[in-house]
Formats: sequence, C-alpha cells, structure tokens
Amino acid sequence: MYQENVVLCAASAYEEKFYLNEDFAMLPESIKQELQIICVLFTAEVGGVLVMEFEPDGRLKLRVDVAEEDLLFDEIGSGLKIRQLQRERAELFESLEMYYRVFFLGDMEGLEDIEEGGSI
Repeated sequence: MYQENVVLCAASAYEEKFYLNEDFAMLPESIKQELQIICVLFTAEVGGVLVMEFEPDGRLKLRVDVAEEDLLFDEIGSGLKIRQLQRERAELFESLEMYYRVFFLGDMEGLEDIEEGGSI
C-alpha cells in the first residue's frame, strides 16, 4: 500500500508566504518559529518553494520545487543550502522525526526516547 508524504511546512519565494500544516499546531511555538525562519530564509536566498515533508517511514525530507520559467533559481546553491541545513539543524530534524513517528505513526519506542530526555 502506497502512502503519500505528509507536509510539515513550506515557503514560497514566488508568493512570499509560509505554510505550516495545521496538524502540527501542537508543536512548541519556538519550533514553529524556527521552521518558519529556516524556510523563509532558504527561499529568500535561493528562490523556489521549499517543502519540508515526512516520508511514510517518518524521515524528514526537504524538497525544492521550481517554476519552469524561473531563470534566476540557484540550483547548485539550493543543493548546498539543503545539505548545510541538514548538518546544522540535524538535532531539530531528528527531534521532528521522533515527534512524527510517535504522534502520527504510533511508534511507542520513540515515546520512550522522548521520556528519557529527547527534545520536543
């Protein structure tokens, strides 16, 4: 059975908007603000639309969509920026993955990790 990815948040350089999936409204305000900053700065720097989404197994994926007519999009910079975010925000992204696995996929092992001092 195929499951679709679940969007956590997204930002668009084209519409200059940020979107947070309302299913994640229970996240701490500081985490929601950090996600907004990450997404908005990314799109301001390289353009396009940044989508942060969970794959069916609970892994967080950063995907960039680009309008076909966008000749100013920095494809190389986009890839470099994603890798930089994955390095610098690894702890945040791992915590979000754990949160998703526990509260959306029902993974009780992840709940034990949270109770033992994991974040979020």
